[in-house]
Amino acid sequence: MSVFKVASRYAKSLIDLAKEQDHLEEVKGEMEQIVAIIRSSTELQAVLNNPIVKTDKKLKILAALFENKVRPEVLAFFNIMVRKGRSELVYATALEFIREYNEVKGIVHAEVTSAAPLSATNLEALRASIAEQIQADVILANKVDESLIGGFVVTVGDRQIDASLAGKLNKLERHFISQGV
Repeated sequence: MSVFKVASRYAKSLIDLAKEQDHLEEVKGEMEQIVAIIRSSTELQAVLNNPIVKTDKKLKILAALFENKVRPEVLAFFNIMVRKGRSELVYATALEFIREYNEVKGIVHAEVTSAAPLSATNLEALRASIAEQIQADVILANKVDESLIGGFVVTVGDRQIDASLAGKLNKLERHFISQGV
């Protein structure tokens, strides 16, 4: 079974537990903290992914990092994963929890790539426009790519709108080539 499927199943179980205990929002915040900590530490990633490191040592490390920082049931959930030999999935499960939380709450991630950073006002206007069009809450990130020359490219899920100068020039070039010019 793929890592994604297993992590997804664990994440769904954790979401169900959080809903049942009416702590979904708190657990989501804790998952974001866990993702940030694991992402920032290659040593922690190596320990969790290494089958040679003993289970007890992994449990002690997780307890040292997260005890009194996350809900006891979250730590217990990850302890169960470690005991079952699935410590390499802790990070993937936390990421999948956040993705599934966003899905449950109707939150969509979008990205706007522009030649220069967009102002907060422009980002908010674009976010509101996208949210209105897709009828969902949108979290919008701005990425800078100077090769676009000007304009922007918006990506929402598998859809992309290219309003960049580079995109328009490429389209014009393809048109000329297809016309034999």
